[in-house]
Amino acid sequence: MKGPALLLAGIVLFSLLDANSKLLSGQYGVGQVIFLRYAVLVPAFLAARAIRPGFGGPLGTRRPGLHALRILAMMISAASFFLAFRQLPLAAGYLVFFTAPLITLALSALVLREAVPRAAWFWCLAGFGGVLLAVAPKLGGGAGPLAGYLTVLLGTLAFAVSQTVNRRLRDEPGLVGVVLWPGLVGLLVFGPMAALNWVPAPPVDLARLGLNGLLAGTAVVLTAAAYRHADAARLGPYGFVALPVSVGLDLGLWGVAPDPATLLGGAVVVFACVMSERARRAEPAGLAPVRLPAPP
Repeated sequence: MKGPALLLAGIVLFSLLDANSKLLSGQYGVGQVIFLRYAVLVPAFLAARAIRPGFGGPLGTRRPGLHALRILAMMISAASFFLAFRQLPLAAGYLVFFTAPLITLALSALVLREAVPRAAWFWCLAGFGGVLLAVAPKLGGGAGPLAGYLTVLLGTLAFAVSQTVNRRLRDEPGLVGVVLWPGLVGLLVFGPMAALNWVPAPPVDLARLGLNGLLAGTAVVLTAAAYRHADAARLGPYGFVALPVSVGLDLGLWGVAPDPATLLGGAVVVFACVMSERARRAEPAGLAPVRLPAPP
């Protein structure tokens, strides 16, 4: 259960990060919010490395291309979710985000050539059906800006790519590639954007902006660690647990209650998670995995 437990903890922290960012999005731009996130995260990591030499592992890598792809995906994901949640309730945005487990599962099978049990495909598709059940009425009725849904979809695709790369790089030790290098790139990318639209922040807001760095860093580390302990077939359905977390945050912070479609779709998603775990445990009794042919 180590992999699922790490992933669940990471999802909760990502949800808190998105909620905090949404609270700040009315006063501050995407550049300032994300720049200050990394401005806290990078010094904290370097301080830990100074106190404990070698903390985080070696600075070099044998696969710089994969690290560059992961960093690009992380930058796109961070900016997309921030911009999307300006327009959408957390639960509405996360309903689109819940396609990430299915995308990650497909990428793991197609790109990494991992064996995926038939039951994992079936229950991830069932969870995806629950997402469609909840999102379809909102798209048809115009309950949320289409641009917001498209933006969160872009962030979801980028997130799935980053998680797939995490799985591919699971044999590389340390946190440098997961925390330090993305943080340095984030400072370079979002620093000029922040300077162009800088808004002076009172101490309370500065503390909340800094908190984003701790939440983001810890969440990234936890999710990366999760994919080192378990494969996408095992972890995929657990991504749907963000549904009750986002609903609770919407209700507690903004007074936005879930509509019947969200509740029904969420029930389908939770059921799919439970059944996926039961099917995984029963797999040795006769459920054969699906293996795609190796690339030419």
